[in-house]
Amino acid sequence: MQDLFSGARYLLKGFSLIHQKGIRKFAYIPMAINTLLFSFAIWLGISKFDQWINAMMPTWIPEWLLGWIMWIIWPIFASLLLLIVFFSFSIIANVLAAPFNGALAEAVETKLQGKAPIGLNFNEILKDAPSMIWNEIRKLLYFAAWMIPLFIFSWLPVVNIIAPLLWIAFSSWMLAIDYHDYPMGNHQIKFPQQRALLRQKRSLTLGFGVATLGATMIPFVNFLVIPAAVAGATALYLDKFKS
Repeated sequence: MQDLFSGARYLLKGFSLIHQKGIRKFAYIPMAINTLLFSFAIWLGISKFDQWINAMMPTWIPEWLLGWIMWIIWPIFASLLLLIVFFSFSIIANVLAAPFNGALAEAVETKLQGKAPIGLNFNEILKDAPSMIWNEIRKLLYFAAWMIPLFIFSWLPVVNIIAPLLWIAFSSWMLAIDYHDYPMGNHQIKFPQQRALLRQKRSLTLGFGVATLGATMIPFVNFLVIPAAVAGATALYLDKFKS
């Protein structure tokens, strides 16, 4: 439990870091991308919520019984729907913001190590953009290998009642892996080695992921999640994993 809370505190540290001199200029573009995408996600969720909830309600339950236990089923499926929507949009936002997230992680590391802030070089960012975006797509394929079976499991009668808990654990772990890729990638640590490294401190990593997932659910706070999570993951990597 101590490691879980310790990991969560690094996200809070990330929120404070992105407003510091030498870092905030790298946070603006990921912040703008996140704002646009989550605004669309919120609009889509509001406009389609009832339709999706009705589609997810199990048809095998008799109508008279469904009305009786609706107060139990509705919050479960509403939570599951919110998790799927916000996790999906977080992944899309990270793909689009990937070139800038790498530069942000580098700026945070420079700041925390007491060196002079690095300059904002759009030419370098654009040059690295194709490889960064391809790396995000490879991560997305890895996530899909786990997400597709879990999504199917979420529709199975009876057992899908625990699906929200599984989605919380899955989403938290994947978000933690995703955001740690930026500081670790800057040190040429490959994706399989990143996962192995994070598993060594699983509770610490999961605490950071749970906090990040929770922040994506909070209106307006979720606009800042990408840069804050990149900054927090960089600080966590430097403190707990780099050595």
